[in-house]
Amino acid sequence: RCDGAVLVDLHCHTTCSDGLLSPPALVERAHKRGVKVLALTDHDTMAGVPAAIAAARSYGMRIIPGVEISCRYLSSSGEMGELVHVLAYYGCCGPAQGLEERLARIREGRYARARSMVDKLRDLKKPVRWESVLEFAGDGVAPGRPHVARALVQAGHVSSVGEAFHKYLHDGGPAYSNGSELPAGEAVELIRETGGIAVLAHPWSLKNPLDVVKQLKDAGLHGMEVYKSSGRDKAFADLADAYHLVKLGGSDFHGTGAADETDLGNVEVPAKALHEFLRAGDPVWLDSVMSILSSF
Repeated sequence: RCDGAVLVDLHCHTTCSDGLLSPPALVERAHKRGVKVLALTDHDTMAGVPAAIAAARSYGMRIIPGVEISCRYLSSSGEMGELVHVLAYYGCCGPAQGLEERLARIREGRYARARSMVDKLRDLKKPVRWESVLEFAGDGVAPGRPHVARALVQAGHVSSVGEAFHKYLHDGGPAYSNGSELPAGEAVELIRETGGIAVLAHPWSLKNPLDVVKQLKDAGLHGMEVYKSSGRDKAFADLADAYHLVKLGGSDFHGTGAADETDLGNVEVPAKALHEFLRAGDPVWLDSVMSILSSF
């Protein structure tokens, strides 16, 4: 912190994925909250980054282009396991062609996944309108579980998005469906190949975090989230140290308005951690820029 103002937030979402604020509105809120450096990390898309960068100019803020990639842990037997999210941070605005091609496939899979969840809800006698799911997602945005959850609330089957997840949409729930996620190790390799910094998101939500961290470290993982609104998670900080990973964190803000949601800037990342993050990114981002320039 500097004079009481949180300087950085490295994890947040907009209407380009499952957040409820547009990129400009998110940047405005971050500015009002005292954030000076904001990483935009929508699910499986970087579509909101240009608008965020444009909005940030008015406030003297800096935007780190990012994306949260949907992945699956690949077990030793080759079976796709639990859902894993890997954050990718870049030094320039647009995703490399190879990255965007893979993200586009994941987004296409999100449509099929959401449709499957709607079908399962119909079979459970809890029908929702597919058109409502798409409306909640927004024009051109691949629908996800939060959008199906909001359709459940609209249909009167549940009283809140939280109840929708608890009853129907949680991992392994009666209306849950898998998407077209990448194997997590492959996602980390892709991030590195396209000039990004790969960071494991919210490891405390994993069933087998140690196995996931081991696998992703072998693939080239740079860091993992260990800071939350309640402070540093010692167990995961120790795990990060054991595998020589940069320790980071962010609010994971979606703008839901829920009482328990962590607001922008409410996760304090020490200056030392930010310096380690930038030190890790410097050579990677420089190589990426040089590669782009060499193509002209």
